[in-house]
Amino acid sequence: MVAVSITIPGNLLKKFDGFLKIRGYYSRSEAFRDALRSLMSEFELSEKESGRVAATIVATYEYSRKDVTTRLIRLTCESDDVVIESLHRHLGDHQCLSVFVAEGTVQRILSLAGRIRAMRGIEQVKTTLIPMQERAPA
Repeated sequence: MVAVSITIPGNLLKKFDGFLKIRGYYSRSEAFRDALRSLMSEFELSEKESGRVAATIVATYEYSRKDVTTRLIRLTCESDDVVIESLHRHLGDHQCLSVFVAEGTVQRILSLAGRIRAMRGIEQVKTTLIPMQERAPA
């Protein structure tokens, strides 16, 4: 293995060390390797040009932003070629969570996630892509 040196802010390192204990990593190096593998896998999948993927797109925003809810509903209707299911949930008194389950090409899913991310009022967007196995003809 090759040793690599990185510089990160102290508060992030403190959080990371707490994460290590909770997740049971035996070293920072192992946790960084795991995170890097996950990041590279996600990147490689996003570069995939053919085939279908299943996906979840999770977005959060402030509860007071009713306009965001309306725009997300409209986008869901416009994206019915890939959106299979959607869920809206209140998180406490101040935040909303919207989850979209989708199936389609990587490009189509990432385009949808990008449209959600670009909406004014959206706080966070997380996308998970899972490759689908091609079905054999019957």
